[in-house]
Amino acid sequence: MPIRLRARAQTTREMSPVSARIDDFDLPDIAEDDSFRQVVRKLSFYFADAIELPSTFEQLRTTAAGNCLRVLVDHLHETCTNPAIVNALLALKWHYDDHEHLGLNETKSNACEIAAWRFLGRLSEREAMNFCLYEIPGLDVARGELRLQGHDQEAAERAPLLPRILPSPDDDAQRPLGSSSKRANLLSSLSRLTNASEDAGEERDPTLAFKSLNALEIAAVADAKRFLSQHVVQKIISGIWNGDIVFWDSLSVHATKKHRFYNPHTSDPFSRLRVPKYLKSWEVIFFAVFLCLYYAVLIVRDESRITATEVVLFVWIAAFFYDELSEWIDAGSIFYTTDIWNLFDMIMILIGFTFAVLRIIGITQHNASINGLAFDVLALEALFMMPRICSILSLSPYWGTLIPCLEEMAKDFIKFMVLVVIIYLGFLTTFSLVGRDVFDLAGMAGILTKIFFGSSYVGFDVMDQINPIFGPPLMIIFITLTSILLTGSLTGMLSNSFSRVITHAREEYLYVYSVYVLEASTSNRLTHFYPPFNLIALAIFRPLRLVFRRDEKFRAGRIVLLRLTHAPIVWAIQLYELIRRKVNSEYAGLDGPKESRRRSWRRDMPQARPSSGHSRHLWPASRETNLLRPDKREDDDMDTRTTVEVQIDELNRKIDNLTTVIMAMQENQSSVKPTTDSLS
Repeated sequence: MPIRLRARAQTTREMSPVSARIDDFDLPDIAEDDSFRQVVRKLSFYFADAIELPSTFEQLRTTAAGNCLRVLVDHLHETCTNPAIVNALLALKWHYDDHEHLGLNETKSNACEIAAWRFLGRLSEREAMNFCLYEIPGLDVARGELRLQGHDQEAAERAPLLPRILPSPDDDAQRPLGSSSKRANLLSSLSRLTNASEDAGEERDPTLAFKSLNALEIAAVADAKRFLSQHVVQKIISGIWNGDIVFWDSLSVHATKKHRFYNPHTSDPFSRLRVPKYLKSWEVIFFAVFLCLYYAVLIVRDESRITATEVVLFVWIAAFFYDELSEWIDAGSIFYTTDIWNLFDMIMILIGFTFAVLRIIGITQHNASINGLAFDVLALEALFMMPRICSILSLSPYWGTLIPCLEEMAKDFIKFMVLVVIIYLGFLTTFSLVGRDVFDLAGMAGILTKIFFGSSYVGFDVMDQINPIFGPPLMIIFITLTSILLTGSLTGMLSNSFSRVITHAREEYLYVYSVYVLEASTSNRLTHFYPPFNLIALAIFRPLRLVFRRDEKFRAGRIVLLRLTHAPIVWAIQLYELIRRKVNSEYAGLDGPKESRRRSWRRDMPQARPSSGHSRHLWPASRETNLLRPDKREDDDMDTRTTVEVQIDELNRKIDNLTTVIMAMQENQSSVKPTTDSLS
C-alpha cells in the first residue's frame, strides 16, 4: 500500500502555500527486494505527481518548490533499504534530460539529482559507499552465476570500466559503457524503463542495458556533474583514487571484483597496481623515459642507420599505442574523448608512426631527404609531449579548473573564426580582382594576413597601388573591421566565455577527474600490464589464444607473468605506503590523536539518524560484513572520534529532538482547533 505523509506534511503545508497539496502525494513504497526496474517506476510516479510547475535548480534547493524533495529524502532515509535507490534516481535524471519537453522535465532532472546527493548526505560513509558502488544485477542471478562458471574469464578481461561477464543474445553488455552504441542502447532503454509494462518479457526488459552499472558510472554517462561534485561523492572518489577503497584485494585465478575498504594486512600487494594514483604515477615515469629517448634520437640524428636508441623508441611508441588502443576499446569513445589529454596521445602516436614509416622508407631506399623529413616530423612531437608530461598538474584543483575554461574559450574562438574567414575571403577576392595588375593572389593574401595580425600600416602603404579609386575606401573598411570591430568583439567574447565557465569550472574539473578515476579503477581486468610490459603479454599470450582454450590455466599464466614483470613496481609501492603510514603515525603522535585519511574512511556511524526510531540495515548482516575481512571484527572498523565530531552529533541530536517536540505541539494545536470550533 502507498505510504502517505501525515504530521510532517501538515507542518510543510502550514509553512508554505506552494506545497499545500503535498500530503495528497503517494510516497513511493520501495521494498528491499524490489528490482531496479520497479524502483525506477515507483520514483517516476512520484516525480510525475509532485512536480507540476517548472522551477530552476536553485529554486529546488532553496525555496518551497523543493519541499517535495525534502519529504522524499526523509521518507527514503527512514524507510528505504533498497540498494538500487541512487542508481534509479540518477537513471531517471538522465531520462528526463533526454526528453523532448525541456521545461518540466529539466525540473524533474534537477530534482532527481538533488534527491540523490541529499539521500547520500544522510548516510554514514560506509553506507554511502555501498549505495554509490552497488552494481545493478541481472534478472536471473542464479543463472548468471552458472554461466559465469563456464565462461572464459580471460576473455572477460576486456572492459576495464565495467564488468561485462554475462553476455547473452539479448544483452549488449559486451559493449563498453562509453561507446556510442552502448550509450544509444541505454537511451533507448531509458525511454522504455518508465513506460514498460510489468509483464514484459525478459528478453525485452529495458533494465538489461543497465546491468553491472553502479551509481557513479550512471552519473558519469548521464553528465550528473553536480552530483559528482558533492562532498560526499568526492570522498568516495578520492578514496578510490588513493586506494583506500579497492575493487580487487587479491591476485588469483578465482579473485572476484567487489568494492571494499583496503586492508594492508590481508590484501595482495600486487592488487595495488590497480590504484589510480599509482597508474598515474607510472604514466609520468613512462613519458619521462619517452622524452629522454626522444632527445637522444634527435641529438644523435644518425640518418645512415637505425640506432639502438631508435629501436627502443619504436618499442616505446608501440607500447604506448597498444595501451591507448586498449583504453579506447575498453572505455569507449565517449569516455575516452572526455579527457583532453587523450587527444594529445593520439597526435603523439600519429607523429611517432609517421616518423617510423618515413625512417624505414628512407633507410631502405637510401634517400637522405626522406630521412631528414623523418627527423623533422619527429621534432613536432615535443609540441605535444611537453604538455602531456605536465598533465599531472591537471589533477590539482587550480590547474584542473583552468582547463575547462581554456577548452570552452577554444571552442568559441573556432566558431568566431568562421565569421572572420568569411569576411577575409570576401575582401581577398575583391582586392585580388581590383589589383590584379599589381598583386597576385598569393601576394594579396599575405598582405591581408599581415593587416589582420596588426600590421595596419601595410594596408595604408599599398591601398593606392591596388586601385586609386576603390583601393583606399575598401582598405580603410577592412582595417577598421579587423583592428577595431572583429578584434574587440573577439576579446569581449572570450572574456565572457571565461567568466561564464569559471563559475562551473570546478564541476567540470571534478567530472573529468571522476571519470578518470572510474576508468582506472572499476576494472574487470584483473591482470593489467603497465606499458611497455604490455608488449610482453601481447607477444606471449596473443598467439597462445589461437592454439589453446582460455581457461583458468591461461589466466594463471598471465598472473605469473604480471608478478615477474611488475615486482619492482610493487616493491616501490609497498615502500612508499610503509613510509607514508609511518610518517602519518608519527605526526599523529606529536599533535595528539588524529585520524589518518585511510582510517577516517573506515569509520561507521550507526547513530546517523537517532530520531528515526530504528537502525538502518542496507543489506543483510552477512552481506554487510563481507566488506571487511572475515578475520576482522566489526569493532575494529571503528575509530576514535574527535571532539568536534562528538559536539556536532550532539547538536544534531538536540535539533532532532526539538523538531519532534515542535511537530507534536503542532499536531496538538491542529487537534484542539476543530474541538473549539465545534463547541462554539
